[in-house]
Amino acid sequence: MSVLIDKKTKVLVQGITGTQASFHVQRAIKYGTNIVAGVVPNKKENKHLGIPLYKTVKDAKKKTGATASMIFVPAKNAKDAIIEAIEAKMELIVVITSGITVSDMMEVKEKLKNSDTILIGPNTPGVITPTEAYMGIFPDIFDGTGNIGIVSRSSTLTYEVILEINKLGFGESTVVGLGDDFIIGSNHINIIEKFNKDKKTKAIVLIGGIGGYYELETAKQLLNIKKKKPIIALMLEDPTPLSDMNSISSEVIYGDEYNTKQRLELLKNSGMIVVNNISELKEELLKL
Repeated sequence: MSVLIDKKTKVLVQGITGTQASFHVQRAIKYGTNIVAGVVPNKKENKHLGIPLYKTVKDAKKKTGATASMIFVPAKNAKDAIIEAIEAKMELIVVITSGITVSDMMEVKEKLKNSDTILIGPNTPGVITPTEAYMGIFPDIFDGTGNIGIVSRSSTLTYEVILEINKLGFGESTVVGLGDDFIIGSNHINIIEKFNKDKKTKAIVLIGGIGGYYELETAKQLLNIKKKKPIIALMLEDPTPLSDMNSISSEVIYGDEYNTKQRLELLKNSGMIVVNNISELKEELLKL
């Protein structure tokens, strides 16, 4: 089993003819990803990289049976591209684009409320099920499949964690990069629930970010989940303690009423194993 994507998933790419998109699409195809269509509104050709092109997501979905969309369009056009994919009822959307404005993402989030679409990103490395398929821009760091599920808000830290997990001989079942931006489509709990249902995944590594409320919401919701797999939360220590912030409130810094110590306690009380560095993460994995 896998989470979100496997070798059978039919993927279309919005903005496929761009330089970066073309590069990463070729890598994804070589890896095994089943890319069946490209969407370019002002298309002049019928194919790109041997992949058929369509003017709309709805048409591409109808003609190819695609259920997932990978978005590479420029930030100024990203909102419209995402909403088009949501309205076409794509099951999964992975937004690689960075620099999307907060106001645009607020509109996207509102659109998602009445949708069954899962949105990963923006500003994400993507989703990968090792040895099967991926949607995104992952480097070549996957040695093979494994049983550790990873859900993360930090791209570069995710790569480092993967390398260290591979050295231990564990490997990953699926890796989901939620995105580095302030407003993202999905949170940790959405993905954790899927990992809990995945037979292959034995444990989950949650990689958090400094500030924000996503990890806190995850902890609060975990308290209501009876059956759950071990979760190791890697939360790097905040380099800017509240005592050094003068008049800036924790609500501004964190988006909630908790300071750093209280946040970590809440995560621990939810049942997570909380670590502050990769060495501690490796030690806890070996204990499982």
